Amino acid sequence: MEIKWIDGSEISVSYDQLQDEVVINANREGLLSLAGQLAALADGVPGDHIHYDEYNSLEDGSAQLVICKVPDLPAADTED
Repeated sequence: MEIKWIDGSEISVSYDQLQDEVVINANREGLLSLAGQLAALADGVPGDHIHYDEYNSLEDGSAQLVICKVPDLPAADTED
């Protein structure tokens, strides 16, 4: 899986304990980079994952973020 970044990408990830939520802030280039990476991950195999942290892709002080591909759910049988 090839991970591509658009020049000028800025992304930060934080966890708000009071709201119990993860917040991802990104500029346009960051969002387009994430979109492309998620599309590549979707085409991967279960177990593929992308690890983001402040040492390789996120802004300083960001929380780590790992996104993993899991097996697809079996198709639901539908009868008319």
